[in-house]
Amino acid sequence: MNAATLFGLCAALLIGIGVYGLIVNPHPLRKILAFNIIGSGVFLLFGAIARRGAGAGFGGDPVPQALLITGIVVAFAATALAVALLLRLFDASGSVTLANEPPPQHKDGLN
Repeated sequence: MNAATLFGLCAALLIGIGVYGLIVNPHPLRKILAFNIIGSGVFLLFGAIARRGAGAGFGGDPVPQALLITGIVVAFAATALAVALLLRLFDASGSVTLANEPPPQHKDGLN
């Protein structure tokens, strides 16, 4: 088993774990985390693809490497935005889910 196959299998495992977590967990913060695990698997796969020419003695392909770096930055920004929106939803409704039931009332009557 060579390094490219090992990286490919690890990427497939990360993507599978992320998809499972995305489907199974109803909590939005866990869905964000599962989506980041999927992204990590895709980044690992892109890294293995970018290194495919290095095994034959050539330099790595710069286009997938540039996509990889750009994707990491975009994923970080999207995660920060998703967490900020989740915090804003919690501040506005008192819950982090979009359920139909009203938020619980406080004893002093303030929300």
